[in-house]
Amino acid sequence: MKYCDRNPMILEWASEEIIIPYISSWDNKRHRYFPDFYIKIQLSDGSTQKRIIEIKPKKYLKKPNLKPKRKTRRWYGELKEWHKNQAKWAYAEEYCKNNDMEFKVLTEDDLGIT
Repeated sequence: MKYCDRNPMILEWASEEIIIPYISSWDNKRHRYFPDFYIKIQLSDGSTQKRIIEIKPKKYLKKPNLKPKRKTRRWYGELKEWHKNQAKWAYAEEYCKNNDMEFKVLTEDDLGIT
């Protein structure tokens, strides 16, 4: 958040202010997704761009093994989380497309965290 406040290229920003309704493929129910950040940036050519940013550990971007040796509680949790994230991000992509925005998922690699 300090980064957003101190960066002169970021014209606007908010944290968890946008609500995107989505239907989860896990339970086929309607849910609400609150992406981590909304930012409006000024590009080098003077134009502006609005983005929705989600920050996740990169392990959540990898699809779980669909045929594990044992279907443990941990495996079910990972599978559920993956399904939930895939649905949220698909709806976020569509939301951004319809609102002239860009959607990005950033991981620790993008943020320089090891």
